Formats: sequence, structure tokens, C-alpha cells
Amino acid sequence: MKISITSGKAEGPTKLNAFDNALLNANIGDVNLIKVSSILPSNIEVVPVPKFPPGDMVNCVLSYISSDIAGDLITAVVAAATSDDFGCVVENTGINTDPEDVKKEAKYMLQYMMDIRGLKIKEILMADETHIVKKQGAAVAAVVYIN
Repeated sequence: MKISITSGKAEGPTKLNAFDNALLNANIGDVNLIKVSSILPSNIEVVPVPKFPPGDMVNCVLSYISSDIAGDLITAVVAAATSDDFGCVVENTGINTDPEDVKKEAKYMLQYMMDIRGLKIKEILMADETHIVKKQGAAVAAVVYIN
């Protein structure tokens, strides 16, 4: 299976518009995203986000955060781990938290998920986006499953 890992950030006049603009910034704004849980099949191939047909149904693990408080620092993270068997994906967000701490927590959760399943990590993949809110901001990060 092929996957893409992407992220985006944006402002908008409303919470919904900021979210939509962040999805557009991540190149996944013109599809219908279907949120799935956190398992990767074995033998994944990471590729750039393809040009999906508008309206396509696309499975993803999505991390999303927004704020309407000027000056807020918002961060969205996804992290994926592979193994010889299969892998796991986590999502994490933070407001006014050091982005490195948000990423570190995502890695901790990912390590735990792999350990509890008895899986040895081969590779960790991560996408993150941090944004300082002007009026209404959003940040997204996603692992997109490509059929």
C-alpha cells in the first residue's frame, strides 16, 4: 500500500474556512477525508500526495487543531512507525506548547503502541505543522492511505 504524509496551516474568516484552507495547503482539500484508526499495513511505500480526483473518498489519520485567539501557537503532528509485520500511526496536537514537546509526545505514544504489540520499529515517519494564529487559524497533519 502507498501512503502520503502531509501537513498544512492557514487562516480563514471562520473555524471551518481555516480548516478547509489548511487542508488545501496540505494538498488534501478537494477530497472527502474518512478518518481511520491507527494501523498501517506491512510493506508501505511513502509517496508524495497524488492529485486525487475532486470528491474522491480518501482514508486518513488526521491531526487537526484550530484557535481564534491571536498569538496562540498551534501544532498538529502525525507520526507513523513501520516494522517487519505492520505499523502504527498516532496523532497529537498542542496549543501554546513547545512544538518539540508535541512531537516528543507523539513519538512516545507511537513507541508505546508498537511495544504493546511486540513490534520492533524499523522507521519513524513524521509530519508536523505549527502556526501562530492571527485571527482564526488551523493546522493539520495527515497520513493519507492511497488505494
